[in-house]
Amino acid sequence: MLFETEKKDFLSKKDKSKKGKIDDKILPLVNKVNSFPNYYTTSSCAGRIKLFVPSKRKQDTTLIFVKHDKVTFNEVKKNLEKLPKESVWFRQESFIIHVCCQTIENAQKLLDIANKAGLKRAGIITTKNKIIVELISTEHFDTIISQNGELLVNDSFLRILISEANKKLETNFEKLKKFWELL
Repeated sequence: MLFETEKKDFLSKKDKSKKGKIDDKILPLVNKVNSFPNYYTTSSCAGRIKLFVPSKRKQDTTLIFVKHDKVTFNEVKKNLEKLPKESVWFRQESFIIHVCCQTIENAQKLLDIANKAGLKRAGIITTKNKIIVELISTEHFDTIISQNGELLVNDSFLRILISEANKKLETNFEKLKKFWELL
């Protein structure tokens, strides 16, 4: 199948994410990538802060709270009022984007731009049926915050976690913007 046809077919499909739409903060980058004839995006996330109950299978993970932007203490605290018996984790994730490239040379150009934007985790993840480049920022962390229905952290430490997560998310958004500008 010609790359152009494959791109058109892929981009016309319904968004399969739980959210059902592309994150607002990464949408300009997705649109820019998709405007080039040799690239199209296959998945993306702008970065987020979440509370969740992990599972062995990603699709079985229980999300308690998720926001693709900075969070406040009150937002997080409110979602910790009714704790499950399972362990609850606090996580800040960086942006990620997968880009299908027409050629290896196109993929290398994208990786060169990623490098200039300060993205240390960027690489070609497959070349078998499609050439896919994965771009990930490195700002992230997670920690357990409740177990057996009891909060393991006090309000003071929770405020520190939120502050650090918000700082890392802001750095993440700056790198996202820089990559967009260099593209």
